[in-house]
Amino acid sequence: MSSRIQCVSPGLATERMFPCLAHRPWQVLCRVYLQQRAPLSQRPSKIAKPCFGKSFTQLRAVLKKREYGTKYTQNNFITAVRAMNEFCLKPSDLEQLRKIRRRSPHDDTEAFTVFLRSDVEAKALDVWGSQEALARERSLRKDVESEYQENIFRNQKLLKEYKDFWGNTKPRSRNRATFLQGPGKVVMVAICINGLNFFFKLLAWVYTGSASMFSEAIHSLADTCNQALLALGISQSVRNPDAVHPYGFSNMRYIASLISGVGIFMMGAGLSWYHGIMGLLHPQPMESLLWAYCILAGSLVSEGATLLVAINEIKKSASKQGLSFYEYVMQSRDPSTNVVMLEDTAAVLGVVLAAGCMGLTSLTGNPYYDSLGSLGVGTLLGTVSAFLIYTNTEALLGRSIQAEHVQKLTEFLENDPAVRAIHDVKATDIGLSKVRFKAEVDFDGRVVTRSYLEKQDIEQILNDIQQVKTPEELENFMLKHGENIIDTLGAEVDRLEKELKQRNPEVRHVDLEIL
Repeated sequence: MSSRIQCVSPGLATERMFPCLAHRPWQVLCRVYLQQRAPLSQRPSKIAKPCFGKSFTQLRAVLKKREYGTKYTQNNFITAVRAMNEFCLKPSDLEQLRKIRRRSPHDDTEAFTVFLRSDVEAKALDVWGSQEALARERSLRKDVESEYQENIFRNQKLLKEYKDFWGNTKPRSRNRATFLQGPGKVVMVAICINGLNFFFKLLAWVYTGSASMFSEAIHSLADTCNQALLALGISQSVRNPDAVHPYGFSNMRYIASLISGVGIFMMGAGLSWYHGIMGLLHPQPMESLLWAYCILAGSLVSEGATLLVAINEIKKSASKQGLSFYEYVMQSRDPSTNVVMLEDTAAVLGVVLAAGCMGLTSLTGNPYYDSLGSLGVGTLLGTVSAFLIYTNTEALLGRSIQAEHVQKLTEFLENDPAVRAIHDVKATDIGLSKVRFKAEVDFDGRVVTRSYLEKQDIEQILNDIQQVKTPEELENFMLKHGENIIDTLGAEVDRLEKELKQRNPEVRHVDLEIL
């Protein structure tokens, strides 16, 4: 049986599929086909479909894309201070302008008043007459401000010279209180004891000529200088933050400890090694070592007392932070006390080492043992300085707090109903047990919107919705409530930051970024 092939023309096929297009010209058919094949972004917003029924998807009308120009940027808000400074206005000029109450970004202040930038610009033109006159006034005020700043600098310099001549009478009660407790007390005790030890060891070296005694004298001098540097770091670390240093000066303790470690290495270890090597190359006979032994015994008692004070302070601070003694020292949580403890530990061991080497020299008459003791003290000081440099460098680079503490802060945020997820959490120790916390927060828009609706008149919103008839009215409705919802989101961020600080007093700075 032969098969038959039926050829159907395009026009006949179109008539069978869409009878209503049978009498349409081919240009219409091609245009409809190309519109359906084009990407969505290139299709027209409205397509007339008189007879397609459900064969084609009907596109919904959307608002025309707007070009945001000066019409929108002029609606930005500006504070009264900026309006007076930037547009050379007086407070009386702002009284007649429209006032808008906005949420304050600070925890300790209520809502504040702002103005529309377009209103302020119009008022400035009304007051000064033209843009050229306003520009001249700005230039004149800028010159006056520069002269004022120069006068302030000159007066501050004169005041400093006056204080230097007559003595600074500024009260120091806060600094005195800093050195009467905690790390400040430990450092001051160490300065006094090490200063006396240096004096007596220096006398013993002059009397005996012992290389080990010289190393011990240099050791005590290095300790005294470094602890004076620590005292300076402690006094600077309690300064209040300023515009140049918004996070304060707490890292000054780490900086002072780092310089102290370098100083121990250069002054203490370097001179001890040098004197020990010179003693091996050019040995000298020594006088009676009786006075040297007495001074070393006294130094051992005094250094041991300072070491106990430092250890007790570290134990007390470690227990407050829930850390072991070893973890507290290794993490350099309190650099000043750590330096004192390590220096006194090295001092006690150095005294024992120097006394032992001097004893061998007394028994054998060989001065090489004394020189070897000087090299041993230098090696001990080099080890301590390397540890201090490493731990304080790690702290200055920005060290994270304990993982358990980070988990605690993260769980607090995740348990809040307004938070959907937390990402990129960073909790950094900025010194003196202060923490800076940063995280990216994915907020639940439904909860934020409900929080906004709870403070609104629902009946009024329903009436506003029913009055929306055109796309322009819909746009105005959404812009009004959209801006208010964004303000509600900002209020939620402020609330989370405030609660996080209240429940965790060590957290001083919180930065929450909205995803």
